[in-house]
Amino acid sequence: MIKVVIIGSGNVAQHLIAAFQNPHRPGTEIELVQVYSRQIKSVSHLIDLEKVTNNFNTLVEADIYIISVSDDAIAEVSSNLAFKNRLVVHTSGSVSLHALDENNRRGVFYPLQTFTKNKVVDFNIIPICLESENGIDYELLDKVAKSISGTVYAINSEQRKALHVVAVFVNNFTNHLYQIGQEICQEHQVPFEILRPLIAETVRKIMVLSPQEAQTGPAKRNDTSTIEAHEAFLSNENHLTIYKILTQSIQENGKKL
Repeated sequence: MIKVVIIGSGNVAQHLIAAFQNPHRPGTEIELVQVYSRQIKSVSHLIDLEKVTNNFNTLVEADIYIISVSDDAIAEVSSNLAFKNRLVVHTSGSVSLHALDENNRRGVFYPLQTFTKNKVVDFNIIPICLESENGIDYELLDKVAKSISGTVYAINSEQRKALHVVAVFVNNFTNHLYQIGQEICQEHQVPFEILRPLIAETVRKIMVLSPQEAQTGPAKRNDTSTIEAHEAFLSNENHLTIYKILTQSIQENGKKL
């Protein structure tokens, strides 16, 4: 039986708590033995309170300790662990493995997904990126990851940093563009819901085509009259600036072909 302790109670931590209590592959024999949370009640709906602590000194012995806290708290939390030579990992996409205290064996357990509290996700399809300082610890991480996900990758720190930047582009920036679209819709009394089938089809296309192959629109066609009309229509300077930057980027990409 592989024993796991989760340290944290934020979005990622809460989803991991739920996932480890309902593993995709129960035969892997993973047991979530304890959760550390500064506010015990914040995880009371996910796990028995007898398995929750708010004291680092009462952490039980486990095979893996998963620190799932904000990036700037990882180093401090790992330095507060009273034990030595145990496997301690964090879940950050951008923080180095070496941010963890060297008193313990270090690793990374990074689920590449956007998480929102109370929004259920299917962990089986979430890629988990792993990194460790030695092969034995990687094998252990691999077993734990595969108990909840069908997609596991060995990713080093530099690759993980690249993935995190990419995730900002394809998730955070894309979502911000949705917000801009909603603002323009509201300005002109058009329901944003009318765009949802278009958004869904855009996502479906990149599941079978490369983003370059899926690209459409006036910038792709170099339709200058439409582009100029759009720019004249946009009254918000921020929206106009973003429109121009993205249009130029698409056009420059077309010139590379």
